[in-house]
Amino acid sequence: MSETRQSARPSATRRQVLAGTGALGVGIAFTGAFSELFAGTAAARGRAGYGPLVPDPDGLLDLPKGFRYKVLSREGDRLRSGEGKVPSNHDGMAAFRARRGGVHLIRNHENRVDAKIPVPVVDGITYDPMGKGGCTSLTLDGHNDVRGEHVAIAGTAVNCAGGPSLWGTWLTCEETEDKAGTNGYTKDHGFIFEVDPTDTRRLGGAVPLTAMGRFQHEAIAIDPRRGVVYETEDAFEKPFGLFYRFLPEKPLGGPGSLQAGGRLQAMRVPGVPDLSRIQETGACFDDIEWVDVPDPLAVETPIRFQDFGSRGITHAQKLEGCYWGGKSVYFVSSYAKSAEGSAADHYGQIWRYEPSRRRLTLVIVFGPDTDLQLPGEEPDNICLAPSGGLMVCEDGEGAQHVFGLTRRGEVYAMARGRQNIGTPEEPAWGEFAGVTFSPDEDTMYVNCYRPGTTFAVTGPWDH
Repeated sequence: MSETRQSARPSATRRQVLAGTGALGVGIAFTGAFSELFAGTAAARGRAGYGPLVPDPDGLLDLPKGFRYKVLSREGDRLRSGEGKVPSNHDGMAAFRARRGGVHLIRNHENRVDAKIPVPVVDGITYDPMGKGGCTSLTLDGHNDVRGEHVAIAGTAVNCAGGPSLWGTWLTCEETEDKAGTNGYTKDHGFIFEVDPTDTRRLGGAVPLTAMGRFQHEAIAIDPRRGVVYETEDAFEKPFGLFYRFLPEKPLGGPGSLQAGGRLQAMRVPGVPDLSRIQETGACFDDIEWVDVPDPLAVETPIRFQDFGSRGITHAQKLEGCYWGGKSVYFVSSYAKSAEGSAADHYGQIWRYEPSRRRLTLVIVFGPDTDLQLPGEEPDNICLAPSGGLMVCEDGEGAQHVFGLTRRGEVYAMARGRQNIGTPEEPAWGEFAGVTFSPDEDTMYVNCYRPGTTFAVTGPWDH
């Protein structure tokens, strides 16, 4: 059994950063050294943030002075392909290079059976006609004008996040484990699907990557050297989700190669059944173990309930964002609440796993000094920013923001949603999701989940 030890890195410090957002302040408290998040990325550059957010007179999106947005697509609009309406519940997203400086933008729709506007059923790319989720794809020119918009996959369910492959395709993840006969579905759900943003039938239509597991998927990240795919599970009830790795039969094999299968394994941290127990940043665990999943298809029993032997397996609540940086994979536990069954409470953790050392490190802990009446808790989707830091989508209570986190540990508000989905007396705002940057890093694309809105944000980015 490995033991917890302190990293040899600089000691952790406590910071409280307040960034102005017009009349409302943003409170975030966290412990940790943010420089650990960016091994192998560009050096820190430029300023810490872009100044206070300026209220948007159109009531859609507050941004710093000098930045502007363009609404690319909104739920209920007509798809340019003529296939139907733009679906609801905009979630995970990625941007790929297109010809003549353009961008292919692919977007998940986290639709359940009661979706307001389902993804239209399209022949040849529909998995289950009763599934209301899927992906849509936008083609943009060099000025972020929309030149095309079509359904990329349909008939899936609760497409939450996912992640880009290393060969220009999108891996969309179903955040459900409903089986055929449940909620009217005609097929089992809970899979990953590979989607080509430009040629919907290139990969054989809607083909579930069954060897990658059937569970409540959230996000993926791929090791660019070994081709290992890391997967997070956002389970809604105890026992909570697991952190997985998939060892493909054809690592780095290009489009369609994941259909060849492979081995699915779950992470075991010896002596730690629940990651929420670990509260001290810099805590490291060596000799991380990977245990074969007994039944990846979860034919009888959901994976997190399965028997992993007398030593058990390691769980964590709300495993969400996942990305690769340098020589490590990073993943987010959005929060943990003891009242819901976690071993301890926190308002967000970011973990780093180094495959070459088999080492897991707790890099950042959000709260519990965060004032829950202010925004800033529950980090969700994340991506690397042009300045060498991170952009983080907030998924908590109250006002909703996209936050920037610099390598030096400064936190700033990059955007605030202004679309009120509540009432004038009790306002509420939809979470942000799917933050990503164009290949040339000149545009930040981000979704408002509800009402489903996709924005392109341009301005004086630090490069």
